[in-house]
Amino acid sequence: MSVATGGSEAAAAGGGGGGRVFFQSPRGGGGGGGGGSSREEAVAAAAQVQQRRHQQGKVTVKYDRKELRKRLVLEEWIVEQLGQLYGCEEEEMPDVEIDIDDLLDAANEEERALKLQETLVDCYKPTEEFIKELLTRIRGMRKLSPPQKKSI
Repeated sequence: MSVATGGSEAAAAGGGGGGRVFFQSPRGGGGGGGGGSSREEAVAAAAQVQQRRHQQGKVTVKYDRKELRKRLVLEEWIVEQLGQLYGCEEEEMPDVEIDIDDLLDAANEEERALKLQETLVDCYKPTEEFIKELLTRIRGMRKLSPPQKKSI
């Protein structure tokens, strides 16, 4: 048997500290032992892909996919409306930040409307219709909390 060591192979396999040692059968000898090594590598690679898919899936478990979609649609609508209110493209828009979670934290509709009016104080166009429509759209939405990191 020959011995192969390498940091890049260890890193690709998810190895952390120290070098890992891989044993490989010499080519042409050993009667079929070489096929097992590549099969093991394929199984390990498939396990890594499965683990990545599982990690990506945690986000949609933590946050309901439907709720995320509603939030995205609302944010796109807000950007479009702000562009119309300020009469410019998104890149040229003044620094206006409407925090949906902050609005959802407000005690009532009047407090939400006040927060929006304070945010849009620099806008010269009438904002009443935008505020009324936004308050209607966020009715029934839930606040999204940031994902919690699991301790090891």
